[in-house]
Amino acid sequence: MDTMYYDHGTPAERWERAGMFFDAKDYAAAARVLDGLVEEVPEQTGPRLLLARAYYHSAQLRRAEAELRVIVERDPVEHYARLMLGRTLERQGRNEEARSHLRIASALAGEFDDSY
Repeated sequence: MDTMYYDHGTPAERWERAGMFFDAKDYAAAARVLDGLVEEVPEQTGPRLLLARAYYHSAQLRRAEAELRVIVERDPVEHYARLMLGRTLERQGRNEEARSHLRIASALAGEFDDSY
């Protein structure tokens, strides 16, 4: 398949296109757009987080985990990335590993849930 459509345009145009794919629940197409965008602007959290979400929703859990770990390594108090990492690990059956990330996400949100 020709990737030109996914790579075409400015970063802002591709960000908007990725959002439209994501909103339309075409997570694989959103990931194709975001993959190139994240490569181009690796320091930005927004595109990487949306890429992780697209991977998560398209059941590419290892890829989602990898992107989320990059975010958490750079910004350990990024609440949503922690929550998503915990949920991603849970979906992979890695509940023990997920528990610490979910506990931290809960604390960062100001919720102190003892169930984790």
